[in-house]
Amino acid sequence: MTSRIPFYISIVLLIVAGIALSVFRHTTYGVPWTPGETRQVWDVEARIEFNAMDQEAKVSLAAPHTQSNYTLIGESASSPGYGISYVTTDTGRRAEWSIRHASGAQTIYYKTQFLVDPQAQVNAVPPEGEVATPSFDGPEEAAAKALIDRATQRSADNLTFTRELVKTLNDPDSQNSALILNNMDKVEAAHKLLSFAGIHSKVVGVIELEDGRRRQSIQHMIQIWDKNQWVLFSPESSQQQVQPNLLIWDESNVSLLDVVGGQNSKVHFSMIAQEVTPTEATNSKISADQLLNLSIHSLPLEEQAMFKTIMLIPIGALIVVFLRVIVGLKTSGTFMPVLIAVAFVQTQLVTGIVGFLLIVGTGLVIRSYLSKLNLLLVARISAVIITVIMIISIFTVVAFKVGLTEGLSITFFPMIILSWTIERMSILWEEEGAKEVVLQGGGSLLTAVLVYLAMTNPFIQHLTFNFIGLQLIVLGGILLLGTYTGYRLTELRRFKPLAED
Repeated sequence: MTSRIPFYISIVLLIVAGIALSVFRHTTYGVPWTPGETRQVWDVEARIEFNAMDQEAKVSLAAPHTQSNYTLIGESASSPGYGISYVTTDTGRRAEWSIRHASGAQTIYYKTQFLVDPQAQVNAVPPEGEVATPSFDGPEEAAAKALIDRATQRSADNLTFTRELVKTLNDPDSQNSALILNNMDKVEAAHKLLSFAGIHSKVVGVIELEDGRRRQSIQHMIQIWDKNQWVLFSPESSQQQVQPNLLIWDESNVSLLDVVGGQNSKVHFSMIAQEVTPTEATNSKISADQLLNLSIHSLPLEEQAMFKTIMLIPIGALIVVFLRVIVGLKTSGTFMPVLIAVAFVQTQLVTGIVGFLLIVGTGLVIRSYLSKLNLLLVARISAVIITVIMIISIFTVVAFKVGLTEGLSITFFPMIILSWTIERMSILWEEEGAKEVVLQGGGSLLTAVLVYLAMTNPFIQHLTFNFIGLQLIVLGGILLLGTYTGYRLTELRRFKPLAED
């Protein structure tokens, strides 16, 4: 007897592969598990203003990039007469504008789009070299050593050290903090003290995302290197800054804005939030991260619409297999109910049921007459097909004339399948009687309705269309059901007397 162990291993591999593909698509491409979700996109605009000095001018602005929770999906600039380029320097990305001659007030706009993305792909760049030790004046150096010693005693690592140091800087009763802050602000003081303690840190420019906010100035905070990531701290708070609405704009640790050939320069930020569909968000992420898109969404819209229905057919097949193998429901044909359910999707349920009953009922009457002529099978089936086409045509015309526009969709019924269904039911009527026809016809119709309800479920439509790995799981389930050899649920009634005895 052939061992079934390889077969069951294959089923397990199919299911595991399907789950892995689905999880990969969710985590890498950001496709949500449930329908109806929207993704948030922030439009952030930097407005640069300066007075040109009647000569050539060059403007350099720190440009943001993809970071934790935010994926940069687009950027553009509006600067009439200026040349624009995006360059990568030792201090990070920058947007640079240049013009041969400029005079008077100048305004430049730089706009970015960030997708709120928990799966944003970020590779933290570790600091290089040793920390440069800053210098303090005599009294300031003594105060700095006292602050560092106190924070060291109350901490266990760089993260807790920074927390304690910032807490001390914000202590109004600390004389050492007052001495340090006498000649510098908290950001500069925290940065110098961290460097003095040998901890890699840098000053970053942060903007707080708030829908509809205008003319916001950049806030300066501190980032420290802890193990394998940069951690953000505000000099005004001892708590780690993990708010989801903080966007790091400037990581250069040098300057936010440089203007050559101009004066009185300043930059303000405005922002607005908008909601986009998961498909738009996924396509934007794929484009921004240069990912390989092997999903149905990469096809033209016409093909996408076709595959949206095709990908539902395996779900219908799974339901049919379950009803026939486990429940024991009789149907006319193996997968005829699936095709009828596909027609129901196009015609709507009530219209589809009425049309199905009218076509099959009328077809059976005509087929009973053809059986008396003793025609050959091929000729008889061909005659039934032509008859079904004529029935559908007549019903469609009549429905249109009486104003029932829903009846026009009856043309979506699969004519060949209906013809074979009429043929099978007619033979069944002759051999088994009307009762068996009603049982199989009713079972087919019930199965088609159940498959229709599954196919029109928004959650199932979303999963089948967006996660192709689900098809492998369905295939594994069908193969597993195919190994069932026990009693069907409808057979339990037949053997009930034996159980009672």
